[in-house]
Amino acid sequence: QVQLVESGGGLVQPGGSLRLSCAASGSIFVMNAMGWYRQAPGKERGLVARISRNGRTRYADSVKGRFTISRDLARNTVYLQMDSLKPEDTAVYYCNAEDPDPGSDYWGQGTQVTVSS
Repeated sequence: QVQLVESGGGLVQPGGSLRLSCAASGSIFVMNAMGWYRQAPGKERGLVARISRNGRTRYADSVKGRFTISRDLARNTVYLQMDSLKPEDTAVYYCNAEDPDPGSDYWGQGTQVTVSS
């Protein structure tokens, strides 16, 4: 069982930046991948960014060039650097860990990101 704790959300003006952190209670290296998802009111949860065990990254088209996912294996922490934020980035952001055991993913509690002037 792995616990994920997100932090770093908040209110930011359009064009601003935030960095989200996801601290895991266990090793993130053993996971198939770590990811960030988001869910806006009235919408389904969707993938924002993902980093696989071998370090390969993948991003939603809407955030390419603005967001960067990274990890610190020594700290068992995954980050999401968000730059050039837009109002449409407003959502609850969730950290996800893809366990090698199919169907055994882990989720954090979520952190709110609000982009507004």
